[in-house]
Amino acid sequence: MCFGSKESREAGDAPARPVPLSQTANGVSNDNKRSSYNNAPPSKPLQHQAQQRDIYAPPPGPPPSHSARPVASSSDDYAPPPGPPPGQASRPAATSSNDDYAPPPGPPPSYGGSVGAGPSSTNGAGDYAPPPGPPPGKSEQPQQKVHDWETAVPDNSLLPPPPNLFAGWDRSPANNATEDEAEQGKAWCYQHPINTAMNVQNNAATYEAIKHFNFNLQVPSTYQGKFDRKSFGVWAGETKKRSADSCIVSFPPLYAANLHSPAPGGQPFTAYYEVHIARDNRKEVSLAMGFVAMPYPHFRLPGWHRGSLAVHGDDGHRYVNDTWGGKELIDDNYRLKPGGKYGIGMTFTRKDGAGYGPAPDTIDVEVFFTDNGRIVASWDLHEEIDAEQDLPVTGLEGDYDLSAAIGTFDVVKFDVHLNPENWAYQEMKNKKLVEMRS
Repeated sequence: MCFGSKESREAGDAPARPVPLSQTANGVSNDNKRSSYNNAPPSKPLQHQAQQRDIYAPPPGPPPSHSARPVASSSDDYAPPPGPPPGQASRPAATSSNDDYAPPPGPPPSYGGSVGAGPSSTNGAGDYAPPPGPPPGKSEQPQQKVHDWETAVPDNSLLPPPPNLFAGWDRSPANNATEDEAEQGKAWCYQHPINTAMNVQNNAATYEAIKHFNFNLQVPSTYQGKFDRKSFGVWAGETKKRSADSCIVSFPPLYAANLHSPAPGGQPFTAYYEVHIARDNRKEVSLAMGFVAMPYPHFRLPGWHRGSLAVHGDDGHRYVNDTWGGKELIDDNYRLKPGGKYGIGMTFTRKDGAGYGPAPDTIDVEVFFTDNGRIVASWDLHEEIDAEQDLPVTGLEGDYDLSAAIGTFDVVKFDVHLNPENWAYQEMKNKKLVEMRS
């Protein structure tokens, strides 16, 4: 370790500390001569009583570089020099060691004019408070209105219940046709597809017949029993025991696409009729009532094949192009009963938005069923369906004529009312009578 300094010293500079002079041979000191070292050790130890371990003891006094320091204890050999570090001379004297690097007094330069900032602030919450007034560009903006979502969103309690997607029955719990009969019906429909060419023309004769409910009911060859016309739009029927399946259809149709479609003018139209079951009918009502697009197999009940829908009285199910067991109309216990007055209707309404195709894209269809003048069930024809259970509703969407269809099997006694005079559903009755007299 070298104790000399590599920095040059000017001739006039005083030494950093007193330098001991070397002694002459006669003991007189020589003031004009210095040692080549600032503090050279004596040539021989002066203490003869020192022990052997002190032979190489350090020379007395501090190292040369500490010549200006006051005499201190051994623990202060490397203590920092007194006074502040260079560049800090202008700082006020610190009161303690913890204040050596304290921030300068006062707020930062950028916060000198901020409200709640600086030494006058009583708490820290205002150090970063936003400036007063609205943000730039917002001073002249009008107050925004609160969105009234309750008016825009309808009350869900007024909406119909969601459809039961998995309510289809594989078989009817009452009566079922044979598989061979079902296959024959499918083959007949394949050979006789529905076609808009069968729609009646919009002429005066057709219009007058429909307006005055002058409908005829066509009885198929499979029908076994009595079927008589009582008055305009009123027919009475009675079948024999173990009669085959039969489908009676109306002509003209109750819904004529060329006359009643709401797509051009936007006026909704409802096709509706009723069937009254005789009071002396047996407990099981072997009858189906609905609508079909022509042609339709006369030896099959309505609702079983394409372009048809119906409610069956023996099991209380609704069928829409369904050759299996249908879906419950209300619940598992609902059935048509002797003495009951039942009606079925289809309401065709133009959609709010413009369509981009034929009638299925422009018309909404609602089907409803009445029991003694009261609506007990309704469903949207285009309801969400199960792709594995349900077949298309082609033919029922307003682009084809739809005839009233009454299906019979086994023994049943009934009246068909196409004329509203004896309808139990007063709302439809009054509406139809007003239309007829206007």
